[in-house]
Amino acid sequence: MLANNFINPMLPVLKSSDTVGDALNWMEEYRIGQLPLIHEQEYQGLISQDVLIDADEDLPLLALQPEFEEVFVNVHQHTFEILKIVQQYNLQAIVVLDEEQNFAGTISVQELLTQFSKSLGSQEIGAVLEIAVENRSYSLSEISRLIESNNVKIISSYYTSGGGLEDSKDILTLKLNQQDISRVIATLERFEYDIVGAYNFEEITSPDKERYNMLMKYLDI
Repeated sequence: MLANNFINPMLPVLKSSDTVGDALNWMEEYRIGQLPLIHEQEYQGLISQDVLIDADEDLPLLALQPEFEEVFVNVHQHTFEILKIVQQYNLQAIVVLDEEQNFAGTISVQELLTQFSKSLGSQEIGAVLEIAVENRSYSLSEISRLIESNNVKIISSYYTSGGGLEDSKDILTLKLNQQDISRVIATLERFEYDIVGAYNFEEITSPDKERYNMLMKYLDI
């Protein structure tokens, strides 16, 4: 999804003639810690709640210095690019500009994360599997083939870099469409994949549990 899909048209914008009290009231009403300051469709920067708390409520915003004047996204930027900027600057809101660099709207980071979570299949029933990989030297198609050989499908995937630090691992996170993934884990480990986590995974009951333990013992030989 692109930035324009996440704009919340209900979020207010601030004018330089608004007061500190006005801004604080809107932030409280919309439960957001930052709002954009706009002058004639031109983005001036973000006003943060932390800056306003100790200021005189009657003080006009004109007297304050907005932050993040150069931090924004355009309407066609992808979710991953937006999230990177949000993380880099620790934002609660991010402004979207159109092709002419005019203000197009505001994205609430909380709403963005909610929508992104849904796109990863977090609402779907199924297990989450984490596999340690080295510098992207893996084949998602090969992993998918092994998983699907157990009649399980990948709903979504996400790659997290370990940052190149010593002993850190890059992690491939997979959301699967079933909770019982014991056979998937056994298959991947048989092909020497390093499984570092499995979540929301259905406990296996006897006699399947016993057969699973026997299989794992056999694979360790």
